[in-house]
Amino acid sequence: MSTFNASTTAEAVVRTDRERVWEVLVDPDLVARFTPFVRSIEEQGEHWIWSMSGIQVAGRGFSATFTERMELEHLKRIEFSHDPPQGEKERAGVHGWYALSEHPEGVRLETSLEICVDLPLPRMSGPAVRATMKGVMAQMGDRFSKNLLDHLGVAQEG
Repeated sequence: MSTFNASTTAEAVVRTDRERVWEVLVDPDLVARFTPFVRSIEEQGEHWIWSMSGIQVAGRGFSATFTERMELEHLKRIEFSHDPPQGEKERAGVHGWYALSEHPEGVRLETSLEICVDLPLPRMSGPAVRATMKGVMAQMGDRFSKNLLDHLGVAQEG
């Protein structure tokens, strides 16, 4: 097993009220429905249990279930960190945050996340694995963004 990491950041202005964006970001069912490769997200108190599948990495199928501790600062910030149950090892995890702030045209939505996965691949495959991870993260972000805007009834810029 080798551990691989990839990270991403994004920022956008969403032409709607902050409350409407917040309501989506704190709804695990909507987040799962809007995000490709996410089979489900189960809320258990301050934790969300993510189940993912259908990801191809270096020609191999990859699925994972991982636990994220969610810290919410109402209407402002969501921080999430990998927090597996005591005594359990999970093959994947994410650390990151969403931030919402006022903007003259709506709400500024910023995000930063780092994904870490343990895969049965040699460490020397790192560049190819990280490139794949970045591509998957970009696809997930693009589709989530489109689905969020469609759900909110907001036109996409550009």
